[in-house]
Amino acid sequence: MSDQFTRHDPAEQHPKPPFPGQSQPHPGSGEAMDPAPDHGEETYRGSARLEGRTALITGGDSGIGRAVALAFAREGADVAFCHLAAEQDDADRTVHLVREAGRRALAVAGDIREEGFCAELVQRCVQDLGGLDILVNNAAYQMSQPQGLSAIGSDQFDRVMKTNLYGMFWITKAALPHLREGASIINTASVQAYKPSPHLLDYAMTKAAIVAFTQGLAMQLAPDGIRVNAVAPGPVWTPLIPATMDEEKVAHFGEQSPMGRAAQPAEMAPAYVFLASQEASYITAEIINATGGTPLP
Repeated sequence: MSDQFTRHDPAEQHPKPPFPGQSQPHPGSGEAMDPAPDHGEETYRGSARLEGRTALITGGDSGIGRAVALAFAREGADVAFCHLAAEQDDADRTVHLVREAGRRALAVAGDIREEGFCAELVQRCVQDLGGLDILVNNAAYQMSQPQGLSAIGSDQFDRVMKTNLYGMFWITKAALPHLREGASIINTASVQAYKPSPHLLDYAMTKAAIVAFTQGLAMQLAPDGIRVNAVAPGPVWTPLIPATMDEEKVAHFGEQSPMGRAAQPAEMAPAYVFLASQEASYITAEIINATGGTPLP
């Protein structure tokens, strides 16, 4: 009996470290990474699972956000996303991919550390695209501090907390009046929520808080027919890595995974599609672990 699909060894189907040493100024760009991240440009095939829906994704210009935007568009959804002004080139590429899939795209530049921008972002999505059915809180900031707690200054701590937690809180709060029964909220947590790396202490704190926010909000919104879930990735090859870690950590990034490599953004997107789809209608307050084999609670 012949194979009906191409078989891949998941530990070998994408590049493995060591990678070339590289660094970028924050926020980094996927186009400058070596090897280039895979967002599913050549591989993701949609099947109309999100036909006619509208999604808002924070941090949709690159990395996991771009992969999710591309997958959502190929599943039939219109996509709005936000990005920092410095990420305009990456944002333009995401817009191109969404429109190439035949869907409407809206890119909004701004900083989710500002409450006013968070409200404006939701309003722009609703006005320009006609509604909001799926919210993906994905944008995050981290900065590796190998020297530990004493090296984390108040400016860094404030930026991590406001980007990862305040922004999620403000955007979700602004979105709630527009979400109807059948809507889905998906937050990006992390393996760091359960197995914190010492050099990412403040970032890990926020990811643990995102797990609690996800589960508590899910119970709060279940009577309204709105589901709330999260994806907890392990190491993923995104611009945040060369932009926030030293070259030695970048060169060996992902080796800690049982698969011996980092995930590509394209490998995260199907989990978000599933949680956004009607196929996950009885799933809420759940954290999907996508860690390459690292067991999580």
